[in-house]
Amino acid sequence: MKSASNLEQRRQSIYGWLMFAPAAVMLSVFAFYPTIATFWSSLFSRGTRRRPSEFIGLENYTDLFADPTFWLVAKNNLLYAGVTIPASIAIALAMALWANSKISARSFVRTAYFTPTVLPMIAAANLWLFFYTPGLGVLDKIGSLFGFESVNWLGQPETALWAIVIVTIWKEAGFFMIFYLAALQTIPEDLKEAADIEGTSRFTYTRRIVLPLLMPTTIFIMVNALINSVKLIDHLFILTKGGPSDASKLLLYYIWEMAFAFFDAPHAAALTILVLAVLCVVAAVQFLYLDRRTHYQ
Repeated sequence: MKSASNLEQRRQSIYGWLMFAPAAVMLSVFAFYPTIATFWSSLFSRGTRRRPSEFIGLENYTDLFADPTFWLVAKNNLLYAGVTIPASIAIALAMALWANSKISARSFVRTAYFTPTVLPMIAAANLWLFFYTPGLGVLDKIGSLFGFESVNWLGQPETALWAIVIVTIWKEAGFFMIFYLAALQTIPEDLKEAADIEGTSRFTYTRRIVLPLLMPTTIFIMVNALINSVKLIDHLFILTKGGPSDASKLLLYYIWEMAFAFFDAPHAAALTILVLAVLCVVAAVQFLYLDRRTHYQ
């Protein structure tokens, strides 16, 4: 009897490892190994034909910290993330609440909100290029009706980054809305009926019942929004190429520029490791801090 129990446990263990193996292989090949290889590459100098690369330890990291461009790009990305993440989430939540309510043409409203999400990144950037073009763009045409002068939205350091921020919010809010909409449809109608019987206002019901139940979805969206905030590169290629004067340059574009424009792979690898480290820390804080305040259904 004991041997049969041990045999069954062994079978269950083998079955579990077989289920885990594909994910472990994929993570190892596409996540763990590239990360380790990138870190190892960041510890060497930039090699040339006459002088091969040498092990220099953390010198590439110190070079980055001493580079004014690095701090400007980091500041740009911090501002970009600090605006796009909360704005996209707030707009997505508002759109989901409205699209989930009993309104006429509800399907049309949901489709209209989700349409920017299905557009390719390059197509969306070209669409907004039509809005931002000085003199010919839609924004300048509308502004001219009210007597405003033409503005080079993408060619001025004061407005270039904000123009990119608006494009990102427009693109991501509809995507995040889908997750909120799916979560809203899992909330039992009994809760709304009980709240109506008690005379609870719609605002109180949303704040005290709906939002706490949406916290798991909010955490998931926040992590995705955080990742998206450091991986933007498509729009920059079309709209600004990081200019003018690096005013709209973000971290991923700066990494690409160092690796493929300046052929400085070690410094690009060092910056990649720094970005990964910051993402891991912020994501861990989000989970540890918000998880205690999350109401799971």
